Amino acid sequence: MQKNALHILLADDDEDDRLFFKDAFEEIKIQTNVNFVHDGMQLMDHLMNTDNKLPDILFLDLNMPKKTGKECLIEIKKTDHLKDIIIAIYSTSSSEEDIEDTFIQGANIYIKKPSDFNTLKKIINEVVTVNWHYHTSGLNRDNFLLRLK
Repeated sequence: MQKNALHILLADDDEDDRLFFKDAFEEIKIQTNVNFVHDGMQLMDHLMNTDNKLPDILFLDLNMPKKTGKECLIEIKKTDHLKDIIIAIYSTSSSEEDIEDTFIQGANIYIKKPSDFNTLKKIINEVVTVNWHYHTSGLNRDNFLLRLK
């Protein structure tokens, strides 16, 4: 593990999406250590295990087996040692209800999964270079949904 690397965790049950995500991180110019979990239960087990380093940013898919991303988000935000993790919802859903629910439940940003690799790299670069202390101090619905111009 790189010493000053950002610790990234992706919770996603889709193997192709995980590989796409991993490849994109390998191409950006930021030192990262990327780990994966495959479902909501595995995510919560990972986060609750004190031997594991907490992620700097958690990319959280909403549609996962065993425990959904929304269920995980609620549990994370109710757990004292987890509630400050930066959470980027990373989903195929563009449902206004999903966006609104995850905003209210405390996610930091909502990203609709892109279909092309270059857009994914731009999104990842944008998310990992945000000054989250500044960004979250003025969090509002307008800056919650990530839209690249």
